[in-house]
Amino acid sequence: MEINQDKVVSLSYTLQVEGDVIETVTADKPMQFIFGTGYLLPKFEENIKGKKPGDTFNFKLKAEDAYGNVNPDAIVELPKHIFEVEGKIEEGVLTPGNVLPMMDSEGNRLNGSVEEVKEDKVVMNFNHPLAGAELHFTGKVEQVRDATEAELTNGLFNEKLNSCSGGCSSEGCSSCGCGCH
Repeated sequence: MEINQDKVVSLSYTLQVEGDVIETVTADKPMQFIFGTGYLLPKFEENIKGKKPGDTFNFKLKAEDAYGNVNPDAIVELPKHIFEVEGKIEEGVLTPGNVLPMMDSEGNRLNGSVEEVKEDKVVMNFNHPLAGAELHFTGKVEQVRDATEAELTNGLFNEKLNSCSGGCSSEGCSSCGCGCH
């Protein structure tokens, strides 16, 4: 069976950036996903489509085909006081390199990396950690099978059970109860 739309795919792989190994996924604990459902980068899927169990892959994704180029507008200075909880900033939180969960002005959740701490401001980087990087993947297709109807409906790991199926009314989730908004 070959990798195609709605197939459950299991892969082992190594991801390198500039020759450094960033991630290794082994055959005994492979990455599993339903092909064609938006789980992976589109160009990644393009490179493995049609492969069968036992096939290997070796390809690179340019930054623009992966997590994009670094966006200078995603690096911002924020007032230091917004990191206070009950009037204090927890020790060690504002350390360069720390990734902090945050929320934008529209209520969207996002992660930001602390770049620099100034006297009354904090420089945060909201680019993806791999923005600007060329990704080099080498690996093997471990298994390919048909997804079940339940997996297509609920997700491979039931991740869709607690998210909106698009049935929210104009009042939002309070009317449908899905809890996603």
